[in-house]
Parts: sequence; structure tokens; C-alpha cells
Amino acid sequence: MGTWGIGPFDNDAAADFAAGLDEAEPERRVAMVRDVLVRTVDATGWLADADEAVAAAALVAARCPGGAPVDPDDGPQEPMPAFPDQLRKLAGEALARIATDPCGPAPNWVDPDDAKQWQALLARLRAVLVPPPPPTIPLFDVERPA
Repeated sequence: MGTWGIGPFDNDAAADFAAGLDEAEPERRVAMVRDVLVRTVDATGWLADADEAVAAAALVAARCPGGAPVDPDDGPQEPMPAFPDQLRKLAGEALARIATDPCGPAPNWVDPDDAKQWQALLARLRAVLVPPPPPTIPLFDVERPA
């Protein structure tokens, strides 16, 4: 497999996934993104679709508030549809699985700096997909008159 950068579409598998999305009918694209995320979350052993799942998660994150747009030179050329809100959680789960799985792509980076940058990319995507809950405001006990 060829990898030329740390971006979500900077490898052969993700580039092929982007080309497949471009060739698919627009109404099929959501299902393609969902399918690769589900396969990754449900995988046992080697994560065969990890690179495609990172690309799919980047596409979902791009449609979220605070998400970075996908570079059209690297990702799909065709416009992506609006993704259902459920895909945010699924994409976050897929990224968590990829980032922590010893059989996933994380240990495969030769340059430790590239590995760190790639892990940071996954963390940024997850932060957009699964934002932290809003801060809670502590409630104070109010004394009641006796």
C-alpha cells in the first residue's frame, strides 16, 4: 500500500474509496460511508478498512460545526450529501477503534513524528465528531426559610 502523507486521503486505499464515492450514484454515497464505518467498528482482528474509515470519518466531520473541509485534490471530487447525525457517533467510534487497536495502522508508521501527527489528526476528527458535553453549572443548595 502506498502512503504519501498523514491526511485522511493520503494513501492508496483512501484514494480508491474517494474514487468509488465519485463513481457512485449520489444516493448511494451515505450508505458507502456508513458501511465502511460499521465494518471498522465491528471488525475483529486486523482492521482491513481502517484507512477508508478514517477517510469516511473525515467526510462526516467536514459537515459538522468546526469540521475542516476535505481538500478536493485529495478527497472525492463530487459533492457529498448531508450525513445523518447518527454517523457522527459511528465515525467517532470507528476512529477510537483505529487509534487504540494494536492490529490497526497506528503501529505501521516508520517515522515516529508521522505517527504522532497521524494520531493528532484522529484526535482532531474525534473532537469534531464527538464534542465534549457542555460544562455543567453547579447548583447550590438554597436555604429555605423555616
